[in-house]
Amino acid sequence: MGKFLDSQISQNASFRNSIAIPVTTTPALFGTLGLSTAGAGPNIRVEFTFTATLSTLAALLTPVNVEVYRGTGPGRVLVYSGQITLPVAGLGVASETVFTLAGADFNPPSPSDFLIYQSFISIPAGIVILPTRTGPESFFAAAYSN
Repeated sequence: MGKFLDSQISQNASFRNSIAIPVTTTPALFGTLGLSTAGAGPNIRVEFTFTATLSTLAALLTPVNVEVYRGTGPGRVLVYSGQITLPVAGLGVASETVFTLAGADFNPPSPSDFLIYQSFISIPAGIVILPTRTGPESFFAAAYSN
């Protein structure tokens, strides 16, 4: 049976249309979490989910990348990478897409009894039509061990 260690949520935008941040080719941070792993058993696992809402006035199967890293700075480790594709919408036709994805990080090293996770969102290079992050937007994680 698993032992609950800690959980956190980073709520960047709580409501629909509460932000207006263009998605670019540069990965933009939309959530940072710190989880205590004090008292953990030998096998730690971190489960996470994130939700983001994107709007656009024209979309032609626009891909959007989401990445989750353990740690910060140059030594961080990519633990999840996903891509969703916004649906086709005609020019001038408003389109809003809410997506939620989930992932896990199994057996992360935790020498300081504390883990940090960050989530980023971007589009691949060469995309002409940029979607906008409009909210809601959140990043949740929980840590468990045996």
